[in-house]
Amino acid sequence: MQTSSQTLITRGAWRPALTMAAVALLGFGFLYSAGVASLGGLLFPQQSTGSLLVRDGKPVASRWVAQPFADARYFHPRPSAAGYDPMAAAGSNQARTHPDLIRTIDDQIAAVAAREGITSAQVPADLATRSGSGLDPHLSPAAARVQIARVARARGLTVAAVAGLVERTVEAPQFGVLGQPRVNVVELNLALDALR
Repeated sequence: MQTSSQTLITRGAWRPALTMAAVALLGFGFLYSAGVASLGGLLFPQQSTGSLLVRDGKPVASRWVAQPFADARYFHPRPSAAGYDPMAAAGSNQARTHPDLIRTIDDQIAAVAAREGITSAQVPADLATRSGSGLDPHLSPAAARVQIARVARARGLTVAAVAGLVERTVEAPQFGVLGQPRVNVVELNLALDALR
C-alpha cells in the first residue's frame, strides 16, 4: 500500500514528464523541423525542391537522379542496380571478384561495344559498371564521347554538332579540385532535345 508521500511523488512525477514529452514533440518534432525546412527553402530554393529540371513549365526530371534512357537518339547513363528507382537506391553489393558481377560487367561491355560500334577495350568503365546508389546521373566525358556517333546518326545531326553539345555540358571538378570532370546525362539529353 502506498503512503501519502509516495502518492504525491507519483502524481507530481507525471506533470514534468508530460510537459517534457510535449516540449520534445512540438519543439523538436515539429517546430525545429519546420524551421530548418523553411530556412533550407530560403537559402537553397532549387535544391530544397529536388533540383527539378523544368521544360515548357513542367518538371521533367531531377538534376541528381539518373533516368533510364534507352533510345538510340539519347545518351545512355550508367547501368543501375536499382532500376533507376529512387525508392530502391542501391548498388549490387557484390564483391569485385564475385563471378556474377564479373559476368554482368563482361556482358555490359559487350553490349556497349556492339551498340556504339567500338571494341571492348574502348568501352569506358562507367558505361559497364554501376554506381553505388544506382542513381548517378553523371558520366565521364569519355563515356559521353563514345556515344556521339550513334546519337548523331539516330537524330540525323552532324557529329560535330553533337560533339560540341557534349563539350559544352562537361562540368569541371567541384571547386576546381574535387572529383573528375563529368557530364550530367539528364541535362545533356534535355539539351539535345532542345536542338530540334
